[in-house]
Amino acid sequence: MTISKQRSPGLPQARGELSAALIGHLRGDAGPLPDESAVARATPYGDDLQLALYLGYELHYRGFDGVDDAREWDPALIVVRGLLEDRFLTALREDAKRDHDVDDAFDELLVEPVHGTGVSYFLQDEGELWQLREYAVQRSLYHLKEADPHAWVLPRLWGRAKAGMAAVEFDEYGGGRAERVHAKLFADLMEDLGLDTAYGRYVDAASAQMLATVNLMSLLGLRRSLRGALLGHFATLEVTSSPSSRRMALAMKRAGAGAAAEFFYTEHVEADAVHEQVVRHEVIGGLLEQEPELAPDVVFGVDATVFLEDRFGDHLLGHWQARKSSLRTPLPQ
Repeated sequence: MTISKQRSPGLPQARGELSAALIGHLRGDAGPLPDESAVARATPYGDDLQLALYLGYELHYRGFDGVDDAREWDPALIVVRGLLEDRFLTALREDAKRDHDVDDAFDELLVEPVHGTGVSYFLQDEGELWQLREYAVQRSLYHLKEADPHAWVLPRLWGRAKAGMAAVEFDEYGGGRAERVHAKLFADLMEDLGLDTAYGRYVDAASAQMLATVNLMSLLGLRRSLRGALLGHFATLEVTSSPSSRRMALAMKRAGAGAAAEFFYTEHVEADAVHEQVVRHEVIGGLLEQEPELAPDVVFGVDATVFLEDRFGDHLLGHWQARKSSLRTPLPQ
């Protein structure tokens, strides 16, 4: 089995006035782009604003079918994206803020509750195949570009932080082996689950909560001023990945999802247990040794990631426990 031919996805369906205006602009329509007042009226975590942000960021990844690559640096789009980012960031700085330092933030991440109630616990204990398929659809927005937004931070680091980050990224990209690139392993998981592996295929189905988690890493990756927050975000993923991946591997095995579906998570159990130590001590430690003033940004990256992941988890569990699809467009049976 092989990953689908890589090409630019089509433009998604609009979810409101902001995303409709951006889609129209990318198609060459002459209509006006959103102004500051339009962005201020939008819900910061809502479908419309998050899809609009996603459209702006995807121009830096694969772009869109039929959209000129030069639009990546369209000045008018960059201005609108800045307004959207500021709305999103302002909300995150208010809603995700907790009163702790770097050590406390990571110590909290390392605590595994005796009776966990998150998504991986639910899927491990009682998840059904349809729920695992929906989870893969939602996460495909991240995992099919896994490691890419984090690579943007490398030119902004030096010394221990750069070396440690490069080592972890090398593993994420398969250690130089195309068949072991983590995005390819996730595509294999999707094939086991009978899903389309094309990049961007499920954007229209994904929830606003999932878009927000993906947009966060693009936002932090693209802004040099937020390099500390990007490393806090990346460290949060690595610190929490190994135990949750262990539960997900058990969920895939119990549901009979397939060998590739199970392997994606067993691979992360082993790899991310090592990455956790490298990221915390070499990447974060190296960064703060050189730039201690970035400690609050690192904490913000941790807190924003936890906040948005919790919102996404609440969305999934709220729907699944009510026996409803978590997707905007449910999958065929």
